[in-house]
Amino acid sequence: MQLNEKTLLLYAVTDRGFVGRQTLLAQIEDALRGGVTILQLREKDLPQDAFLEEAIQVKALCRKSGVPLIITDNVDVALASGADGVHVGLEDTPVAEIRRRAGKDFLIGATAKTVPQARLAEQSGADYLGVGAVFPSPTKTNALRITTEKLREICASVSIPAVAIGGISLSNVMQLQGGGMRGIAVVSALFGAENISEAAAALLEKAKAVSA
Repeated sequence: MQLNEKTLLLYAVTDRGFVGRQTLLAQIEDALRGGVTILQLREKDLPQDAFLEEAIQVKALCRKSGVPLIITDNVDVALASGADGVHVGLEDTPVAEIRRRAGKDFLIGATAKTVPQARLAEQSGADYLGVGAVFPSPTKTNALRITTEKLREICASVSIPAVAIGGISLSNVMQLQGGGMRGIAVVSALFGAENISEAAAALLEKAKAVSA
């Protein structure tokens, strides 16, 4: 799959911690309905079989909406479920190893917090970057913060697109204006919202306003 200028605009990352009134699948349906342009399924604690079963269900929802599905870290689940790609952190499977295994059409996202990390990810075959945390993150309290200036520097150092991530909400997203990213990645601002579809629609408009 190829990324276009709109694919990364509103990058939704799931979090089971927000499951309650709705199931995770219902939350994802609402997010897709509201305008999410790419979805990352993140499961840290599910057994492999359960994760794969869930990924297959989520892939069906994403396919119906024409939205790419990315799996966090787990290349085996991504490939077996038919997901469009995988996103890996700095301590996960190296990008080059995933590229050799998965082929050229498989999307690979990589976390980058510095210019050298961004350049290495690009050289290794990453298709896009996740850069942050740009604000204090309620889901990753120990995440290293970066400034908007650093975000701009990282984005400008590579030719692949990037999304800003970390604590982004409707109230602070406009502070990222000029950051050079192609979109915003959100977790709690979307899945912690009372009305997920409405939150997605509002976040998408903000993403269009601040993205390069």
